Amino acid sequence: MRLRSDIFVSAITRRVFARGEMAAVLRKGSDAAGAIFIRQRARDGRETLFGPAPQSLVTAEDEGQRLFECRLSAADPEAVDAALAREIRFDPDCWVVELETSVIADLFETTTPDA
Repeated sequence: MRLRSDIFVSAITRRVFARGEMAAVLRKGSDAAGAIFIRQRARDGRETLFGPAPQSLVTAEDEGQRLFECRLSAADPEAVDAALAREIRFDPDCWVVELETSVIADLFETTTPDA
């Protein structure tokens, strides 16, 4: 069973705050099952956008976990804004979380498709 979206977002933001870094919920989606997009801001002004990984990348070991894939890396904020606007039009119940941290490895699981 997968953790509810509101609890998952709350856990990420609390962990970031506990490290003395910043996190914010920019858009609140469906409490139970809203898709979550994570916007990571770097000190140089560039941003990385993570979104839900396609179900085809979920393995048996990952079942029940939330997996994310990198949608944009070291992009301009305008590119991230445009990508999020498209996602919101497609799924208005999605969450958008902004993190100002350089370390994400302990916050959520990421996966990349095989090239």
